[in-house]
Amino acid sequence: MSRPDELTSWHAEWTGLRVAVLGLGVTGFAAADTLAELGADVLVVAANAQEERARLLEVIGARLVQSDLSETPDELRQHAPELIIVSPGFHPDHPVLAWAAEASIPVWGDIELAWRLRDKVGTPAEWILVTGTNGKTTTVQLTATMLAAAGIRVAPCGNIGIPVLDAIRDPQGWDVLVVELSSYQLHHLPRSGPGALFPLSSVCLNVADDHIDWHGSIEAYREAKATVYQNTRVACVYNRADAATERMVQEADVQEGARAIGFGLGVPGPSDFGIVDGILCDRAFLEERRDQAIELTTVAELDLAGLSAPHMIANVLAASALARSFGVAPGVIRSALDTFHLDAHRIEVVAARAGIRWIDDSKATNPHAASASLAAYDSVVWVVGGLLKGVDIDELVGTHVGRLRGAIIIGVDRGALREAFRRHAPTLRVFEIDADDTGTVMPEAIRLAGELAETGDVVLLAPAAASMDQFTDYAERGRLFGEAVRDYLGGEADDPSASR
Repeated sequence: MSRPDELTSWHAEWTGLRVAVLGLGVTGFAAADTLAELGADVLVVAANAQEERARLLEVIGARLVQSDLSETPDELRQHAPELIIVSPGFHPDHPVLAWAAEASIPVWGDIELAWRLRDKVGTPAEWILVTGTNGKTTTVQLTATMLAAAGIRVAPCGNIGIPVLDAIRDPQGWDVLVVELSSYQLHHLPRSGPGALFPLSSVCLNVADDHIDWHGSIEAYREAKATVYQNTRVACVYNRADAATERMVQEADVQEGARAIGFGLGVPGPSDFGIVDGILCDRAFLEERRDQAIELTTVAELDLAGLSAPHMIANVLAASALARSFGVAPGVIRSALDTFHLDAHRIEVVAARAGIRWIDDSKATNPHAASASLAAYDSVVWVVGGLLKGVDIDELVGTHVGRLRGAIIIGVDRGALREAFRRHAPTLRVFEIDADDTGTVMPEAIRLAGELAETGDVVLLAPAAASMDQFTDYAERGRLFGEAVRDYLGGEADDPSASR
């Protein structure tokens, strides 16, 4: 067995291990910082490096090589790493990863590293894993909120923005980590062996075409997502409306005693979460033999919390199943939902005036997410477009043209959208924003949307695409949308419904 495979504890001998970290984003820096703390000999190789992070590397005793990484840098070869930690964005066929495979150098992601090191502070926390094409962050936050309301020390982490490596090093320690995992992170996770995860519970919320340019095929993308269920010990939660997630559970190698728990918007069967007469019910974790279902909350109550869109209710059901798998009481879940608030840029009403609502769902970065957002409204002026990442937009347009008042196309991949509208809605009023200047995209889109919208309409930013063609990220895209709306309306929203 090679030396890295023997390292399965914070308290193992990491000192002097030669490690290369690829990338200096949030996870890359967390990996470098962790390994330097352990006494490893750390070399970071990155195409881009923020000045502050580069300076901090020197402080912690790690070295930095800046390279476009089109080939393996000489400095990396000279370092002769015994282990490589890869940041999530590196494609599986990246030249450096190909070199590592040829040289038989093990490659781990930050999640595997964190799992091996999870015993730094007291008894290791339980891990609850969340993945899916859409709804991951909201479900992680919902689950963490429910656990915290029960007095459980819980940290939401992973792809949500807080590296797992930071969570496992927190000196206060945790009872549970709720870990959001992207398909990139899951791709690098082993399914067996010393680096394999053994989560308490896990969920794949849904699977739709996304990141095909990274994985190479939809089959590879689905296979990566399926890793979330591997070795689960208590509950494999799946979406009853998405047969792919149920197949993942059926095919996963789980631990003895692990249960398959379905969730969906219909009436729940045994071992399911669902809805009966407007009441969200648990039929999986019954507290008394005579119980046929346990009431969690109602659709009406979720409406008051801004969580009544169908995809949001599905997220609530999935999170409830995960929380119940750790023993959280139904009454605690209900109380937690009363205080929960969605993050910015997730179906966020930024203004409402003259019977028109302006909604920022910039987080809808793929067709599946945009479809869920569109389905929540009857009459929409749709602001759509960006980087399509190799996915087919035609089905999304065809499904929702009946609810569209008009569309504003932004971004670099306008051609596919233009053709889809031409095929499915040749008479629909569609405008394109051909702007190189980021600052002019949203003001022009909002001006045109304002001309199209009528009383009762929703002007919806649900791009179905990534943002990096014209914006720093989806948050900047959403922020500029909101600013443009307020400028167009001449101030803040003046309808009470805008706060919903």
